[in-house]
Amino acid sequence: MDAFEQLILKTKRRLLQMHFESGVGHIGGNLSCLDALMVLYHRVLTPADVFVLSKGHSAGSLYSVLWSQGRLSDDDLKQFHRDQTRLSGHPPPSGIREITFATGSLGHGLPLAAGVALGKQLKQEAGRVFCLTSDGEWQEGSNWEALIFAVHRRLESLVVMVDANGLQGFGTTREVASLHSLKEKFDAFGMPVEEVDGHDVGALERAWGSGARGPRAIIARTEKGRGVSFMRNKMEWHYLPMNEAQYRQAIAELEAVPGDPAP
Repeated sequence: MDAFEQLILKTKRRLLQMHFESGVGHIGGNLSCLDALMVLYHRVLTPADVFVLSKGHSAGSLYSVLWSQGRLSDDDLKQFHRDQTRLSGHPPPSGIREITFATGSLGHGLPLAAGVALGKQLKQEAGRVFCLTSDGEWQEGSNWEALIFAVHRRLESLVVMVDANGLQGFGTTREVASLHSLKEKFDAFGMPVEEVDGHDVGALERAWGSGARGPRAIIARTEKGRGVSFMRNKMEWHYLPMNEAQYRQAIAELEAVPGDPAP
């Protein structure tokens, strides 16, 4: 295990600690996208780029990634989900420079990202615009309107990733409102799309960092609750907080990953 993979594991442990101390759920979807966000922030983003988190339930993952870069402190993370905090349960409207928009729980990030990409296009500004969505939020009409707009305006700087873990608040995405093949739908709209393993660091870096012109999409195949056996692919971990025994087990499992030194 290399140093970056060790940092990812360390960040996952810090994410679990933050959620346990705050008594807050939405852990499964945070774990499904943390690998992708770590690769994006540590290996791809430049000062000219913009990132928009559309799957707002995973704000905890974004805070943890910013912590891994030293942009948020341990004291900051202790305020997660507290009263008067700037680390709210969904991306906040102000207080954290790296967070451009308050996107709510889900479904609003892509329209905003498309608007930023249009602004860069009109101003002839450098940089790309990255947006992370969930698979469940593609059941919302606002995303399809934004997709039509992005393809029509040929927003070359726009890169959209779907965290496709197959689960949402009330069951699997197939059970709730099946989209059949999301890849085929992107293709039909004229949006170039590729599918990757959402937990493979190399594949994620190649996909995020591709120099191909956009707008383009990446479908990242992920596992809800990645790395924690009792959360893995379990719908209930969309909601549940951990009790102390569960927290200790989750941390023990992450510390037992081969090649990962004790913290």
